[in-house]
Amino acid sequence: MLNNFILLAQAHEALPVFLIIPFLLLIGMIAAGPIFFGHFWEHNYKTVAVVLGLTVLAYYLFALGDVHMPIHTAAEYFTFAALLSSLYVAAGGIYLNVNARATPAMNVALVAIGAVLANIIGTTGASLLLIRPFIRLNNHRIKAYQIVFFIFIVSNAGGLLTPLGDPPLFIGFIKGVPFFWTLQHLFIPWIISITLLCTLFYFVDRRNKETEFTPKPEVVAKNDEKIEFHFSGKRNLFWLAIIVGAVALDPNVVDGLPHIYYDGAKISFLREIIQLSAAFMAYRFSNKSALAGNQFNFHPILEVVFLFFGIFFTMMPALQLSAQIASSPQFAQYITPSFLYWATGTLSGFLDNAPTYANFLSLAMAKFDLSQANVADVKNFAEGATAAGIETLIDLEAISLASVLFGALTYIGNGPNFMVKAIAESAGIRMPSFFGYVLRYSIPFLLPILALVWYLVVYLRLF
Repeated sequence: MLNNFILLAQAHEALPVFLIIPFLLLIGMIAAGPIFFGHFWEHNYKTVAVVLGLTVLAYYLFALGDVHMPIHTAAEYFTFAALLSSLYVAAGGIYLNVNARATPAMNVALVAIGAVLANIIGTTGASLLLIRPFIRLNNHRIKAYQIVFFIFIVSNAGGLLTPLGDPPLFIGFIKGVPFFWTLQHLFIPWIISITLLCTLFYFVDRRNKETEFTPKPEVVAKNDEKIEFHFSGKRNLFWLAIIVGAVALDPNVVDGLPHIYYDGAKISFLREIIQLSAAFMAYRFSNKSALAGNQFNFHPILEVVFLFFGIFFTMMPALQLSAQIASSPQFAQYITPSFLYWATGTLSGFLDNAPTYANFLSLAMAKFDLSQANVADVKNFAEGATAAGIETLIDLEAISLASVLFGALTYIGNGPNFMVKAIAESAGIRMPSFFGYVLRYSIPFLLPILALVWYLVVYLRLF
C-alpha cells in the first residue's frame, strides 16, 4: 500500500498503452458475462481473471524487467484478500436476525447504524455483519435497489470518520495523517452524505411493495409489529475483534514488528497471519446453527478473491499511465482541489480506491515539493502547516472524500461492494449488471450527492 505510483510511472515512461487492454477486457467481461454468456462466465470466471492477471504480470517481469510494481501489488493484494476473507468467515458465524415489520424507516435505521459501525469495524466488517440481517428483514419485499443503497451507505460513505473505516483513509494514517484528522475534517461531509443518502433511500423505499421473492425457511423473519432481535454466534465477536484490531499492526506505523523490507517500504505479513489464523479458529469453532442460518458457504468470497486477483494485476498499467499523465509538468496548473476531487473519484470508482488515494496524495504533495514518503511532510500537508497554508488541507479533504464516496460508483470501486453483491445473489436476489448498476443507480442517485458534496465542501469551502 505504500508504493509511490508516480515514481514508478516516471521510471517507465515508455509503458505501452496496449497494456490496459487486459484490464478493460476483464471489466467488460465482469459487466457482460453474467448477461450474455452466463453459463460460461459462471464456470470460467476464475480462469479468466487469473489468466489476464498473470498475462500482465508476466509482461512486467519478462518484457519490462520490472519487479517493483508487481511485488508492491502482490503485497497489497495479499493484505486485501486476507482482510476480506477473514472478515467474511468471522461474520459468517454471527447470526443476527431482526424480527420486525420491514418499513422504510426500519431500513433507514439499519443502514444508518451500519454507517456508524463502519467507522469502528470498517466498511467491510459492517457490510458483512449486517447484509444478511438486512436481507432477512426485507424477505417479502427485497429488491436490488435496497442492496445498492446498502452498498452506498454501509459499504462506502459510512466509513469516512476514522482510518479504520475505509482502506484509503488507513493508507493516509500509515503515511502520517493524524488519526483524528478524518473525524475533525470530514464529519460535516459525512453527515451531509449519510443524511442525503438515507433520505433518498427512505423515499424510494416507500414506493416498494411486497414481491414474490421468498427466501428459504431458515432466513424468514416474522415481520410482526413487535421488534425482536435474535443473536447467536457470540464467540465469533471475539475473533472479529482480533481481525479488526490486527489492522493496526502495520510495521510502517508500529516499530519493531516483523516485516519484509523492500524498495523503501515495510511489507507486513504478521498482521495477515493473525487475521487468517483468527478466521480459521472462527470457522472451526463457529456456532453451527449460526452458519446454517446465514446459509454460509465460500462461494462469495472465492468470487471476490479470484476476480480481484485479476483486477489488482491488470490495473497496474492503468494506475501508472494515469499517474504519468497527471504528474506531467503541463498538468501542474490544473492540480486544484476540484481536479483532485473529480480525478481521484473517477479513478476510485473504476480502479481500486486505495491505490488511487496513494496516487493522488503523491501528486498533490509533489506540487508543493513535499514527499509522501516523509511522515512530517504528510502531517504538515494534512494540517495546512506548509508555505501553501490551508490549500493543502483542502486538497487532502478533496482526495479523502472522493476516494471513499466514489468507491460506491461501481461494484469494483471498493472491496465490500462486490462481496455484498455476491452474498445478495447467493440469497436469490437478482442484482443489476456492472453497467446496470452504474446507469440505473450510481448516476441518477449517487452522482448528484457527490456533486453537491463537491460544491459545498470543495468548491465553496463552507465546511
